[in-house]
Amino acid sequence: MTDRAIDVRDLRKRFGARPVVDGLTLQVGQGEICGFLGANGSGKTTTIRMLCGLLAPDSGEGTCLGLDIRAQAAQIRRQTGYMTQRFSYYEDLTVRENLELVAGVYEMADDAAAVRDITARMGLLRYESELAGHLSGGWKQRLALAACVLHRPKLLLLDEPTAGVDAKARREFWDLIHDMAGEGLTVLVSTHYMDEAERCNRIVYLADGRIVVQGTADEVVRGSGLVIFETVGAALDEVARRIRRMEGVEAAAVFGHALRISGTEREAMHRAVDSFAGLDWHEAEPRLEDVFIHQLAVKEAAT
Repeated sequence: MTDRAIDVRDLRKRFGARPVVDGLTLQVGQGEICGFLGANGSGKTTTIRMLCGLLAPDSGEGTCLGLDIRAQAAQIRRQTGYMTQRFSYYEDLTVRENLELVAGVYEMADDAAAVRDITARMGLLRYESELAGHLSGGWKQRLALAACVLHRPKLLLLDEPTAGVDAKARREFWDLIHDMAGEGLTVLVSTHYMDEAERCNRIVYLADGRIVVQGTADEVVRGSGLVIFETVGAALDEVARRIRRMEGVEAAAVFGHALRISGTEREAMHRAVDSFAGLDWHEAEPRLEDVFIHQLAVKEAAT
């Protein structure tokens, strides 16, 4: 990457005796949508807060938008939009009043025009006089996104932005993100939804404050080393219960009338499925969700 919106090296952050971010090095190119994956407590939120200057790293160095994350944190914040998982605007103000307040904070030259433009772009015109507290979860998140990009930031940091939002609202939210990335906005987004991770240009998986795997979704899946077997039938819950206890089987999950098992030891997986010879097993391609579950299993085994 020649043009890096984020370029940080060996970031570390402790809270008390517990290391939360432990030697993290990350580069994100301008205009890229980078997905942040990892279990709760893996260091995603702490990393995001260090990148936008809300937390100072204990050690490490680097830049965001060409600005030093230590010495120029205030300048980074003015060029960054940060959206938290929890709705953080005023529920007793209208949509328009919330956006006017944000425009005032950023001392925008033509705040009325900016509010009008972003309200139209985000499809919020019919709700502009509605109290924010009366909006559905999806529209609240759209208002939060509007507030984050109102000042035309160059970097957008999203921390699980669609948690608890229905599928249609999530898809529309991501369409907006891709539209803005197409105009040059860089996006770093943490998510637990695998379909959202697949929409990112690149994904980064964290565990215990360290990056353990990164690449495109296809690269991460191909490099996982996972072996997947599937079968279809009735009453597979008991099969799943028994087979997940067998050597080499990391996970076994029932999806309707299908059972999907995964592991990294091919011979052990073959022995497991051969013990249920009455079922018609076939090998399948891994999915990103399989990799996510595998990484969780690796972390649990190491603790």
